[in-house]
Amino acid sequence: NGYYWSEWRKCIHSSRDFSDMVFILNSIFNKDVDIQFNSTVGYYVGYTAHGVYNAELWNKDPNILQQTRAELET
Repeated sequence: NGYYWSEWRKCIHSSRDFSDMVFILNSIFNKDVDIQFNSTVGYYVGYTAHGVYNAELWNKDPNILQQTRAELET
Protein backbone atom coordinates (compact mmCIF):
# COMPACT_ATOMS: atom_id res chain seq x y z
CA ASN A 1 0.00 0.00 0.00
CA GLY A 2 2.95 2.33 0.37
CA TYR A 3 5.86 3.68 -1.57
CA TYR A 4 9.51 2.75 -1.26
CA TRP A 5 12.27 5.37 -1.56
CA SER A 6 15.95 5.08 -0.79
CA GLU A 7 19.16 6.83 -1.64
CA TRP A 8 22.69 5.53 -1.53
CA ARG A 9 26.03 7.19 -2.07
CA LYS A 10 29.22 5.31 -2.81
CA CYS A 11 32.83 6.11 -3.49
CA ILE A 12 34.51 3.41 -5.53
CA HIS A 13 38.26 3.18 -6.09
CA SER A 14 40.93 0.59 -6.78
CA SER A 15 44.12 2.52 -6.06
CA ARG A 16 45.61 3.13 -2.63
CA ASP A 17 45.98 6.86 -3.26
CA PHE A 18 42.30 7.26 -4.31
CA SER A 19 43.34 8.87 -7.60
CA ASP A 20 40.77 6.85 -9.53
CA MET A 21 37.86 7.45 -7.15
CA VAL A 22 34.35 7.68 -8.56
CA PHE A 23 31.40 9.07 -6.59
CA ILE A 24 27.96 7.64 -7.36
CA LEU A 25 24.65 8.81 -5.94
CA ASN A 26 21.51 6.77 -6.70
CA SER A 27 17.97 7.77 -5.83
CA ILE A 28 15.64 4.78 -5.94
CA PHE A 29 11.84 4.88 -5.98
CA ASN A 30 9.81 1.68 -5.77
CA LYS A 31 12.97 -0.35 -6.35
CA ASP A 32 13.80 1.38 -9.67
CA VAL A 33 16.66 3.85 -10.08
CA ASP A 34 14.98 7.22 -10.51
CA ILE A 35 18.02 9.47 -10.89
CA GLN A 36 21.78 9.03 -10.69
CA PHE A 37 24.83 11.24 -10.36
CA ASN A 38 28.15 9.74 -11.42
CA SER A 39 31.27 11.89 -10.96
CA THR A 40 32.77 10.42 -14.14
CA VAL A 41 29.82 11.82 -16.12
CA GLY A 42 29.65 14.98 -13.98
CA TYR A 43 25.91 15.57 -14.04
CA TYR A 44 22.58 13.97 -13.10
CA VAL A 45 20.90 11.42 -15.36
CA GLY A 46 17.22 10.56 -15.01
CA TYR A 47 15.91 7.07 -15.70
CA THR A 48 12.18 7.70 -15.16
CA ALA A 49 9.93 10.59 -16.22
CA HIS A 50 10.23 12.04 -12.70
CA GLY A 51 14.01 11.48 -12.71
CA VAL A 52 14.47 13.13 -16.11
CA TYR A 53 12.47 16.14 -14.93
CA ASN A 54 14.57 16.53 -11.77
CA ALA A 55 17.84 15.87 -13.61
CA GLU A 56 17.08 18.73 -16.00
CA LEU A 57 16.33 21.08 -13.10
CA TRP A 58 19.34 20.07 -11.03
CA ASN A 59 21.76 20.17 -13.98
CA LYS A 60 20.69 23.76 -14.70
CA ASP A 61 21.49 24.85 -11.12
CA PRO A 62 25.26 25.44 -10.76
CA ASN A 63 25.00 25.39 -6.95
CA ILE A 64 23.50 21.89 -6.87
CA LEU A 65 26.07 20.57 -9.36
CA GLN A 66 28.97 22.18 -7.51
CA GLN A 67 27.80 20.76 -4.18
CA THR A 68 27.33 17.26 -5.58
CA ARG A 69 30.66 17.29 -7.43
CA ALA A 70 32.37 18.39 -4.20
CA GLU A 71 31.17 15.23 -2.47
CA LEU A 72 33.88 13.33 -4.33
CA GLU A 73 36.50 15.33 -2.43
CA THR A 74 34.90 14.74 0.96
